[in-house]
Amino acid sequence: MSIMEYNGGSVIAMVGKDCVAIASDLRLGNQALSISSNFQKVFPVTDRIYVGLPGLGTDVTTLRERFRYRINMYTIKEEREIEPETFAHLVSSTLYEHRFGPYFIEPVIAGLSKTPSGGVKPLIAAADLIGCLNFAKDFVVAGTASTKLLGVAEGLWEPDLEPEDLFETISQTLLNSVDRDAFSGWGAVVHVITKDSIISRTLKGRMD
Repeated sequence: MSIMEYNGGSVIAMVGKDCVAIASDLRLGNQALSISSNFQKVFPVTDRIYVGLPGLGTDVTTLRERFRYRINMYTIKEEREIEPETFAHLVSSTLYEHRFGPYFIEPVIAGLSKTPSGGVKPLIAAADLIGCLNFAKDFVVAGTASTKLLGVAEGLWEPDLEPEDLFETISQTLLNSVDRDAFSGWGAVVHVITKDSIISRTLKGRMD
């Protein structure tokens, strides 16, 4: 078994019309043994950026604190809030620094960047464990159920979804995918980021 699959877990991010959504399951396992059904993998970075960290459970905690430190240092130095694209490259460089003994995490980033006209532009990205970035216009996936997530998302996602439709789409994609993966599941959490608000909902999943 790969070390990436040891604790299980999956994350997906999707783009909508002036909004983005990011969701993850809540399982923490020791291979096939389930340990917790409330293990958070998605964390707020700013009011407009969230990051999902599927992979080895210990590295989830380590990287979360490392990113928090780097974001605080950036905010103090630059005297402004970090933009999603800048944060994506910060994630990439943090992972690449440790390429010879990497963190076993494949981050997923979702956020809204400000445009000069005063509007917002959705941005999602995913990285591998040494920080190779993949920016997408539709959806990105990571974790043990990533192949299932890709298949279901291809069938359900449509361009320019409104926030409520995006929530429904990402929820159905995640719940149906983790049901087909032994190392993911046990409920889910979904965050929909819009220009004015962040909507967070916890979903019940199969517990068997």
